[in-house]
Amino acid sequence: MEKLFKLKKNGTTVKTEIIAGLTTFLAMAYILAVNPSILSASGMPSQAIFAATAISAAFATLIMAFFANYPVVLASGMGLNAYFAYSVVPELSKQGITDGWQVALTAILFEGIIFILLSIFKFRETLVNKVPANLKLGISAGIGLFIVIVGLKGANIIVDNPSTLVGLGNLGSPDVVLALAGTLIIAALWHFKVKGAILIGIVATWIFGIIAELTGWYTVNADAGVYSVIPNFDNYSVIAPIQNMAENTFFKFNFSYIVSNTVNFIVILFAFLFVDLFDTVGTLIGVAHEGKMLDEKGELPRVGRALMADAIGTVAGSVLGTSTVTSYVESTTGVAEGGRTGLTALTSAVLFILALPLYPIFLAIPSFATTPALVFVGLLMLKNVTKMDFDSDIADSVGGFLAVIMMPFSYSIANGIMFGIIAWVILKVVTGKIKEIHPVMWVSFGLFAVRIITIILGLSS
Repeated sequence: MEKLFKLKKNGTTVKTEIIAGLTTFLAMAYILAVNPSILSASGMPSQAIFAATAISAAFATLIMAFFANYPVVLASGMGLNAYFAYSVVPELSKQGITDGWQVALTAILFEGIIFILLSIFKFRETLVNKVPANLKLGISAGIGLFIVIVGLKGANIIVDNPSTLVGLGNLGSPDVVLALAGTLIIAALWHFKVKGAILIGIVATWIFGIIAELTGWYTVNADAGVYSVIPNFDNYSVIAPIQNMAENTFFKFNFSYIVSNTVNFIVILFAFLFVDLFDTVGTLIGVAHEGKMLDEKGELPRVGRALMADAIGTVAGSVLGTSTVTSYVESTTGVAEGGRTGLTALTSAVLFILALPLYPIFLAIPSFATTPALVFVGLLMLKNVTKMDFDSDIADSVGGFLAVIMMPFSYSIANGIMFGIIAWVILKVVTGKIKEIHPVMWVSFGLFAVRIITIILGLSS
């Protein structure tokens, strides 16, 4: 262990690293329940998603552990999975694409390949530095609001209203009551710095749901989409999720779509690229600050290796059948426990594999039990608004603001990025600051301008 991870040099021990790895896993294990809940809305089987989520998380985290030697854990990213299921696939369905998730997985495959190339040529870090800070922060905050909308909708806290677009759901229904209670549970646990607060909140809400079902308050009605929250171990098989994944989602790509819908595909790909780009680098910087791992220049050593782990993980995730794999900010919980090396990541990776046989439990967790996690993660992401500058430059202010509001209000992460970038470039030109527009922003502007034209002409949605 000492030779592999240089524990003494990093001022840590095997015991400390293992405890840190367990802490990180508990803090982010909710993804094993949330990701199948979200991605299954795209038509993918839950068991396959569960297996793909666990295996891709373990694979990417092992690369981070041995190749980069950082205490950073990776898994399918929140926000990116929602964009996959609630933006990309529905839009593809409108075009008559029956298995839109295969197109989305194809875009994620290309995203991962592009990230590998960008990491090899050390371009990824440079690219992030050229995008305005307000846009980065606005995109993150907007994704937070988007996730909240997804969560509230999943628990029927907000419902469709023809007069006002959205309305308040039935406050007496079990899913609404339990989801709201779960959110408060997570908030209270977070206040008292309880490890694994989000996971505990999900489990507590789920247990209350089981009690509600057993007492008859929560009524199962499969025809209405209300399913039992009690785990079903009938025909249980340890390898069932892996078999399901191998049969239904493994290497299920749709390359033919690219040929006939090139612009649409590029926009889908670009949105995945754009969001993951900032999410990963921002997470790595945050974890590095927490663990005091930055060098004297304020830079993160071996950052290229860390980004490569993220890129390879994304490719692996697409092959297995899950959305973009990215570094998790919950890694800071392990770092706070003293984790400083890849042994922390290795511990978390092993726990993801050990979770595979527990699939009946994770897949029985209902959407109203994962809603508290979505709402609270949304809160954590929305806090980026407090770091935004709304006074210095009108382009930064409006661009960032549009990124924040257009994601939840248009129910599309891509739209938020599009409106934010287009407004920023136009206002920079209008205010005489054209020299401040970096080529990468011009490329982004051109791509989204083409996207708008295709929407107007009815060639895409």
